[in-house]
Amino acid sequence: MLDWIGEWVTSVIETLGYPGLTVLVALENVFPPIPSEVILPLAGFLTGQNRFSFFLVLIATTLGSLIGALVLYAVGLAIGQRRVNSLVERYGQWALLTPEDLTRAEDWFDRYGPVAVFTGRLFPVVRSLVSIPAGYRRMPLGQFLLLTSGGSALWNGALVGLGWALGENWHVIEEYVGWLQYVVIAVVAFLVVRFVWQRLRARRVTGS
Repeated sequence: MLDWIGEWVTSVIETLGYPGLTVLVALENVFPPIPSEVILPLAGFLTGQNRFSFFLVLIATTLGSLIGALVLYAVGLAIGQRRVNSLVERYGQWALLTPEDLTRAEDWFDRYGPVAVFTGRLFPVVRSLVSIPAGYRRMPLGQFLLLTSGGSALWNGALVGLGWALGENWHVIEEYVGWLQYVVIAVVAFLVVRFVWQRLRARRVTGS
């Protein structure tokens, strides 16, 4: 199964180049069963073979994430929570989604607010669905775009970079992606805490 998907993704990328990557990642965001854990490491592997630029791959994949997230944000904004829930209950099985998946994304957004949009990009399924409650809760579009872009760039860069580093063994990333997301979250948390601590320390020095 993985070999077939890898061959298909490779064919799309080699035929369409960076726009192909953008389209694949956008589809992965709208249709979660398409695995980013295959698309992104494979793009990294091809980058390591000097077929692509890492910087342009990161831009193309982050743009794809942003497009897919905007589609779901627009759906949530346009039709509202009740109709979204009804659609997921009726047709969600076609995308391997359950009402519980949407509820989890809603709870995540309601509990953490803007932080949920950023960190939600690091979790399968939630990565896509968190854009929907952001839409029907009417999160400011500028804030949504900024947080989605940042979280997507972080996650995409991590998977593409690992695919590059692992070379022909890029496919093993799928087995360890669960651990990877927690490593990325830990790094982000560390950087945030460090930033806050440095700001507080600077204020104390200035105040004294």
